Amino acid sequence: MTLKIGDKAPSFKLIDTNKKEVSLEDYKGKNLIVHFFPAAFTGVCTTQLCTVRDAISTYHNDKCDVVAISVDLPFTLDKFKELQNLNFTLLSDFNKEASTAYGAIYENWILGLKGVSKRSAFVIDGDGIIQYAEVLESAGDLPNFEAINATLAGL
Repeated sequence: MTLKIGDKAPSFKLIDTNKKEVSLEDYKGKNLIVHFFPAAFTGVCTTQLCTVRDAISTYHNDKCDVVAISVDLPFTLDKFKELQNLNFTLLSDFNKEASTAYGAIYENWILGLKGVSKRSAFVIDGDGIIQYAEVLESAGDLPNFEAINATLAGL
């Protein structure tokens, strides 16, 4: 399934690093950036999330919020968040439901690993409609932060 601009964003209910359930509906009325990433503690994933961290004032305010999702356990994500000083919500999609719903999952990744989140970025408006969608085939590529910022500026 390929999501595109104008589609209704698939709902999700995932566990955060505080072991609390977080859903897409929690962000109703706000723009939300959803980043999917393959694995905590890996090079490009760390770069992706630290880029968000360093520009958090652009992404986390009265009109917008950001979450990052991987198939890592909440406990792993908690340690990753702590060590990288990440200042936004990390969500565990251990059961791979959100990654699958967003078309952001590798059937086969490196080392024979299956069911890992693809590096992806979505901007969802306050009505739950996708305004930006980018699913990368190569885990070595970063999302287009300029395009994400331009989308946000237009909302």
